[in-house]
Amino acid sequence: MRRISSNMNNMNTQANLRLHESKLNRANNQIGSQQKIQSLRDDPIAAGHLVRYKSYLTRVDNFEKNAQTLSDQFALREGYMNNSLEVMQRVRELAVTGANGIYTKDDMRDMAMEVDELLKELIQNANAISSDGNSLFAGTNTKSTAFEIEMGTVEGSGVPLIENVRYNGNIDQNKIEVDENKFMNVDNAGNRAFWAEQQQVFGSRDASSWQAGADSVISVDGVAININAGDNVYALAAKINDSGAAVRARIDPVTQGLNLETTDARQLWLSDVKGSALNELGIVGDASQKPPYNIGKSATVSGGSMFDTVIAFRDALLKGDTEAIGGRVLGSLDSGISSLVTRISKSGSEYERAQLNVQRNSATKLNVTQQVSREGDLDFTKAITDMKMLDYAYQATLSNAGKMYNNTLLNYMR
Repeated sequence: MRRISSNMNNMNTQANLRLHESKLNRANNQIGSQQKIQSLRDDPIAAGHLVRYKSYLTRVDNFEKNAQTLSDQFALREGYMNNSLEVMQRVRELAVTGANGIYTKDDMRDMAMEVDELLKELIQNANAISSDGNSLFAGTNTKSTAFEIEMGTVEGSGVPLIENVRYNGNIDQNKIEVDENKFMNVDNAGNRAFWAEQQQVFGSRDASSWQAGADSVISVDGVAININAGDNVYALAAKINDSGAAVRARIDPVTQGLNLETTDARQLWLSDVKGSALNELGIVGDASQKPPYNIGKSATVSGGSMFDTVIAFRDALLKGDTEAIGGRVLGSLDSGISSLVTRISKSGSEYERAQLNVQRNSATKLNVTQQVSREGDLDFTKAITDMKMLDYAYQATLSNAGKMYNNTLLNYMR
């Protein structure tokens, strides 16, 4: 049973006025923010979807930026590699010319000066940096110069020339996320991009009786390989071949030593991570030496970089050694050009993949933006209509309240 009193009408009127004011305030806030949902209680299900959509939209935007950054990096890197290919092709032209045997020593010395300048251009390309100041061909060691040069006296030249070029980067790869849990591997190792031949390491130490004394770990071309106590050299060779590293291992039938060879043109990267297995086999030096220049003194290394090939060609020109130019040097140049073409093709493929990721993420952003708009954006036509109706009802309530309480103190002062 509801009690009726003289104050009931006033209380109902005040309650209805507050309710209309709340609805008007909510409508004004929606129009001002252009958002349909002002608090979670407005539409809990839509609010949940909206949070997930916005989170995914942020991630997709980052994926697109990552892919675009990779595209720019691949395009820049490919430009330097293409220029290096032109340099190598010019060096090969000079090698074919110098191998004819019809030129005098003075002519060949003049050719050597051009080859030396081409060598400097090749090193300049290999030490290229991006617009943000990072080395393009130093692996993940981006703040260092990729290749360091060593000057020395060369037979036939009266001034110091470049005698050796050493790689100063690493072979680590960055993984860049370009989609949900999907990554692109970025391989910027200069000792792969600018390597001319398959590198081989011949261990001269007899390993037929070698046996691992304890569990250890070695790293071959960046791949960790576990060695168990009691493994012999044949088991070690099998583990290297089954590891997935771009290196083949075999036992020399003559010396019984462990021989390693890369499967393509690259520099071998070997180290003892735990234990001293490779050191015991004479492949690498002690733990104080770091790859790639830690090959043991008793081991023999063959297969060099493009810089080594061009240096050997220049030195052969200075000596007038046409036989070396027409044989070993020309073959190494062909191998280096072939390897560089392969690396350029790989870089171009990576660029295309990065571009496809940019396009897909751009389209995904549009789709997710539509989902966000559907769940959270305000229908302005409906919102303005509702606000006008609420305002009309509010004014009508005020008018009725005014008529109900139109008596004032002046009515009693007659």
